[in-house]
Amino acid sequence: MIVMAVFTLYFLVPIWWLLVAASKSRSQFNSTNPLWFADFSLFENIGNLMAYRDGVYLKWMLNSALYAGGGALVGTIIAGMCGYALAKYNFPGRELIFNVVLGGVLVPATALALPLFLIFSQISLTNTFWSVFLPSLVSPFGVYLARIYASASVPDELIEAARLDGAGELRTFFTVSVRMMVPALVTVFLFQFVAIWNNFFLPLIMLRDETLFPVTLGLYAWNSQVNQIPVLRDYVLIGALLSIIPLIIIFLLLQRFWRNGLSAGSVK
Repeated sequence: MIVMAVFTLYFLVPIWWLLVAASKSRSQFNSTNPLWFADFSLFENIGNLMAYRDGVYLKWMLNSALYAGGGALVGTIIAGMCGYALAKYNFPGRELIFNVVLGGVLVPATALALPLFLIFSQISLTNTFWSVFLPSLVSPFGVYLARIYASASVPDELIEAARLDGAGELRTFFTVSVRMMVPALVTVFLFQFVAIWNNFFLPLIMLRDETLFPVTLGLYAWNSQVNQIPVLRDYVLIGALLSIIPLIIIFLLLQRFWRNGLSAGSVK
């Protein structure tokens, strides 16, 4: 319990500091206790952030929501279908494909950023929405997790029963198999959402237009100008605090789907 308490403090203290810092005025930031409130100006600071440069921060948040929400949703569907196919269908090269997927899990995303930039530059898609969105659809870990879970949770007998009832393969997958793969698919979605929301290096390489920035790259751009425009330090702190709220909300909304045994008794 002591070890758990120590690690809990380790993770929560930075968030607490961020909340306290975002609630202070600029003059109070260095002159007051860094871990306790002074004059609570959080909502006033948020209003100033939203009004700065015609609400460019809101545009960045919307971009992040589109990149992360759309990329995670489509990526989860693709990963689920690929993992299900690798688990339930026998075809030549199945294990080779799965081994290639496992190899993809071991490759860090930053190592792929430069090759992706060169590929997208050849087809004139750099500095566009698609240059960040399309690479986000690929999740080797999601394919791996979906295959492992489909092998364990989707009985072959249930698939055969659906086929005997006249259901096609796509209908069997979306109406029968997906219901039993929900915990795995939710996990894939959350991993994808968090990874895309926190993605920084790929947008940094791909994007030059400020209106296409996700919130991570936008805050980085502001932070690099703090010496020239001191007020941006306040906006970076407030923006960083607001940027973690969607992650907290998505975890709270989806955690109820993490349940085991959804297929208990289905074969019977």
